[in-house]
Amino acid sequence: MADFNKILDAGDYKNGEINVVVEIPTGSNHKIEWDRKNACFMLDRVEPIAFAKPCNYGFIPQTLDEDGDELDVLLITDQPLTTGIYTKARVLGVMKFVDDGEVDDKIIAVPADDRNNGDAYQTLEDLPKRLIEQIEFHFNHYKDLKKPGTTKVEKFAGLDEAKSVIEAAIKRWK
Repeated sequence: MADFNKILDAGDYKNGEINVVVEIPTGSNHKIEWDRKNACFMLDRVEPIAFAKPCNYGFIPQTLDEDGDELDVLLITDQPLTTGIYTKARVLGVMKFVDDGEVDDKIIAVPADDRNNGDAYQTLEDLPKRLIEQIEFHFNHYKDLKKPGTTKVEKFAGLDEAKSVIEAAIKRWK
């Protein structure tokens, strides 16, 4: 297994394109995380199936969010992606999120080349409203059985705010 933080950078985020490494496929209740120290993926825990991920979940290499992990990405695709692959993705926006009192923002992106839907998703507003509602619901409630009330989606914001979050995470990494 390659160390993604050594072979990939964050991508051309200033032009709205990032590199994304997939940790968790859409529909999975396995909390798979990149273990930076050992440069491999690990199964951190198994969540209740009711809290399976509503979209692919991954990270941007060579970034650090305020929670000390690589900056998270919610990668929207029609089919689940496989743990351990990476793709170039188009940034649509950011979900401003707090988890147990810590900032844990999620960049929202789609594959940079999605010929299946004709690259229809160019902004957050292009995504189905119901999908945004499902993502918000998931992240507001996925810890309810263990630690209720510890997660909060603060807002969804567009490309400019997402770029600022990515830039700050790159600076933290360096």
